[in-house]
This record gives sequence, structure tokens and C-alpha cells, in this order.
Amino acid sequence: MKRVFFITGTDTGVGKTVLTVLLTRHLCAGETPMRAVKPFCSGGREDAEALRNAQVGGKDSLSCLDALNPWHFRAPLAPLLAARRERRRVEKLEAIQFLKGAASGTGVLLIEGAGGLLSPLGEGFSARDLISALGAIPLIVCPNRLGAINQALLVLHAMPTGSGDRARLVLMDPREPDGASRSNPGLLRELVGPERVLQLPWFRPGIPERPRIAVRRILDQLLA
Repeated sequence: MKRVFFITGTDTGVGKTVLTVLLTRHLCAGETPMRAVKPFCSGGREDAEALRNAQVGGKDSLSCLDALNPWHFRAPLAPLLAARRERRRVEKLEAIQFLKGAASGTGVLLIEGAGGLLSPLGEGFSARDLISALGAIPLIVCPNRLGAINQALLVLHAMPTGSGDRARLVLMDPREPDGASRSNPGLLRELVGPERVLQLPWFRPGIPERPRIAVRRILDQLLA
């Protein structure tokens, strides 16, 4: 069965690329045909390059960056505003067609969003609209810190009808845990369901071994 996952976040810079790259590497090392894309970048293409590099040598290697990142803009703004600065337009139908094409011929498609759930990506649409149109399973990346409970619940409540119940929260643990990061997971599991709250432990960049067990656990729950 084809699975489409949309990785969004409670804000920008919360770890969406870190999670998507880890999931991509793990899936590429297995038997599941997969692809990871980041349709929108603004202010630089480093996130898209990281996804491309994670797939090089996998079963679905991508040699052209535009194949996974068709819309990229110079200004570090919401994609809608960055596109307007360049007098460009991105329509929702274009984005949906690209993503449906990316999903064809693969078992799992990972879509990394830009910014948060409601950040405007193009003319009249956001990640919320793409999740709804694709029937994607949302993965909400949230830093595990003070304020995470409110931020996570706000994003869950903003999900399109039918998607919120399937959404998963992925808490990104800090390097130094505190009272909030220790208690957030338990309360969120109480509020939204124990199977819907996942955790990724902090790890030093460049040393992917530490989160391997956590990534496998996340994938096992997502693909079950």
C-alpha cells in the first residue's frame, strides 16, 4: 500500500529536515521503495540538498535537485512572499500534480513542508491544503521544550477534517532535559493518545547511530 507522509512542524527551524533525513536513510537501507521530496525552499536549498544526499546510493537515487525541489526562491520568507518578490506564482494544482507524480512508482513518499502547517506556500494554499488533497498522514515535528503542549495541540486542531486523528507528534528532545521536556510526552499521550506521540532523542550531528533505534521505532509505528 502506498503511504504518503507529510512532515510539518509547529514552527520553522524545529527539526523537520533532521527527521526527514533520518527516515529517508533508514528506508533507503531497507526493502521499501521510497522517495523524499521538499517541494518548497526559500532562502537557500540546503534542506533539499540534505534530502538528495540521503537518497544517493539508495534504490531511488535522485541526481537532479529540481526533481525533489521544483520551487525555490532567494528570499528567506514564506514561499508565497518569496515567489512574489520574483514575480512568480505557484498554484495549488501544480503542487498537487507534482506530489502525485512523486508518489507514483514508490511505496512510501515523504514530503517535507516549509515552515509551519499554515505558512502560505503558494497562491491560496498551505501545507494543510496539500495534506487534505493527498490524504497524507501528517507528522508534526515539535521541539520538546516549555510551550510544546500548547503548540502541538494548536497544530493538531488546525489539521483538515479527517487528518487530525491520523496525525503523529514527533517530539525532538533537547540536549539537556528539564522539567518540561520530561513531563511533556506523558501529558501529550494522555491528551491525544499514547500511540500518537513519538520521541526522537537528542544526538550529536554527524553521529547517526544514536537515534537509529528511535527511528526504527517511529517507522515501525508509522508503517504498521
